[in-house]
Amino acid sequence: MNKEKLSQLRERGYDFDIANILERGFRMFLAQPLLSFSYTLLIISLQLLFALYLREVTFLYALLLAPPLFSGFYFVANKISMGQPVVYPDFFKGFSVAWAVISIWLIGQILTALGFFAFIIPGIYLAVAYSFSVLMAIFGGFDFWTALEESRKLITVRWWKFFAFSLILVVINLIGLLPLGFLLPVTIPVTFYATYILFEDLTRDVFAE
Repeated sequence: MNKEKLSQLRERGYDFDIANILERGFRMFLAQPLLSFSYTLLIISLQLLFALYLREVTFLYALLLAPPLFSGFYFVANKISMGQPVVYPDFFKGFSVAWAVISIWLIGQILTALGFFAFIIPGIYLAVAYSFSVLMAIFGGFDFWTALEESRKLITVRWWKFFAFSLILVVINLIGLLPLGFLLPVTIPVTFYATYILFEDLTRDVFAE
């Protein structure tokens, strides 16, 4: 991914239709419903395992396993978007970029937490602005700090709309918690797929090379 082209994209500006992105995210889920559902169940099961029986080392799951596990949705989204066949191991490709993804999640969370601690607004700003950082690392090949910064700068152009988009994703997953979290295996992949679709839409010209 070319930083100069990203800069041009920011200068040119952009817009997006939230409803359209969400609808396409759900359609992407429907392209691989069984694999997406079962993989999300695996993630939820691991979270419950650590929460109930391995509380002392839950931080290890949050630090070392959760980032690459959730990043797997992006690899699958990319294959679906390109019309390529998807197999279950594709969801685990997040481990192929584990160092970059873990670094982004760790540093991003620390900076966001510091923003909340210093003053709530900077924390909210960074939480939204870093939404593309993992995607920047995976598909742009950036190191963790460059990925965080390029995500922040790109999203800042339309931060309020991204804030609305992020808020809707949170609400969707809160709905997924009811009743008893039965819908989470649907809502979680849909939110990741929607995020990927938005990223792909905005950076399509940058990816062209």
